[in-house]
This record gives sequence, structure tokens and C-alpha cells, in this order.
Amino acid sequence: MALSKIKAHDIFEIYTDFRRKGLFTKSLLKPAQSHFGERIVKDGGFNYRNWEPKRSKLAAYVMKGCPNTGIRSGSVVLYLGASHGHTPSYVSDMIGKEGFMFCLDFAPRVMRDLVFLCEARENMAPIMADAHHPETYLDRVSEVDVVFQDIAQRDQAEIFLRNCRAFLKEGGVGLLAVKAKSINIKKDPKQIFAEVRDMIGKEFMITDMRGLEPFEMDHCMIVIKKRPPVEDTPKKESGRNRRRNNNNNNNNSRDSNRRAPVRPRRRR
Repeated sequence: MALSKIKAHDIFEIYTDFRRKGLFTKSLLKPAQSHFGERIVKDGGFNYRNWEPKRSKLAAYVMKGCPNTGIRSGSVVLYLGASHGHTPSYVSDMIGKEGFMFCLDFAPRVMRDLVFLCEARENMAPIMADAHHPETYLDRVSEVDVVFQDIAQRDQAEIFLRNCRAFLKEGGVGLLAVKAKSINIKKDPKQIFAEVRDMIGKEFMITDMRGLEPFEMDHCMIVIKKRPPVEDTPKKESGRNRRRNNNNNNNNSRDSNRRAPVRPRRRR
């Protein structure tokens, strides 16, 4: 019996070859289609699409040893900056038929290709909208398990925060691909990454951050988790304060039971 060429990767819904040098996803489509010229590998009765880390920041993040993408079979994903749909097509494989992905982009020139891709993949829906204004597509996007953003804008961190506030569920995962040169071309990329991390960390829990070199220069991936709201819990009283409060309550109750003294009337 021939040995299998493709093995399950440590990250959910991703596969690798026996040398662990390549990445693959199990093709959602039967028969498999090569949407972007990627290589198709047949193994064990399944078709796998080769995923190049130099063409995808998410694949680069996996190759850099990411602990978790948050993307599972059945996940609901909001993808900001879907462009022609290259990386979204691999996320489509990962979430499978039980999952769903909202693919958002603002550029009309890429929307045509994205629409055709979504017609071939039923778990993807194209949305032409500006990610700066999530209120304009609130009625078209549900609560999601994962927000992934790849937008080369100066205010990319603010865009990410707005969309995570609007759509990411409690316990959900957000992945932000930060392009330093789009924020400030003069600053050291490491300084920019730290500033973005600190900004996002004020509101969300940072679970991972790592650079994407050599696959993507001056890029890093910041991963967050949306924490549930903190409920105010009453502070526990010390024994001394508890006794003092009880004594005060008893004194107040005794005082309330006493009749007020009647002042004698003055004779005129």
C-alpha cells in the first residue's frame, strides 16, 4: 500500500506534505478547481490545493508557527479586504459546507472576480462596502466567530477595532495582518507593530503576535480574542467591618424603636 503524501497539520483544517515544507487545504469543490493556478494534489481519495505562503499572509502566519488561527470547520468568518479572493478561497476550504464567510471589499475592479468565485463556492458571499463604516452593512453580516483583516490603509487598526466591536462574538478570534509601510513609511516597523498592539490591547486580549518575514516583509500578524464583559462583583467584607456594620444596624434599629422625647409646652 502506498504511503500517503499529505498529512494533517497541527493547525485545524490545514494539511502538509510528509516533509512539512508545503501547506494544503482539502478542496471543498468536487471535482477540485484551480482558481489561481495553484497545484492540485490527489491523495487518499481527496483533492488538496497547494497554498503558497508568499501569496497569502494567513499561510505565511501558519508557516511562521502560529499556535491557532481560530478557523474551524463550521466557522462563520468576516473577511475584510477579500480582493480577488485568493486567501478567502482557502478559508472557504477550511470552514467547509457547514461554515460561511462574508467577503468584503470596496474596489469595483476586484469585485467582479470575487463574485464569480463566490458563485462557485456556496459558503462565500461577496459584499461591496467600505470597511471604515460597518454600520452600512450591519444588515448584511451576522455575528461571526472570526474576523480576518488584510487592508493596507493608514488607519487599519481602527478599521479592525470597529468591525470586531460590531460583529465578533464573545470568545471569538480576530486576526489583523499589519502592513507597517501603509501606516508610516518613515517609522521603524517594529515600533509601529508595538503601537498597534498597544492600541488593540486596550480593548481586546492579545493572544499572539509575530512577524511574517521572509514571506512578507514589514508585516506582522496580531491575533486577539474578544473577552466577555466583566461583571461587577461585590467586595467581600472583612470580619471586623462585618461586625461594625452589624452593630451599626442594631443601633439604628433600636434608635428607630424609641419614641421621640416630648418637649413640655411653655406657659404663657
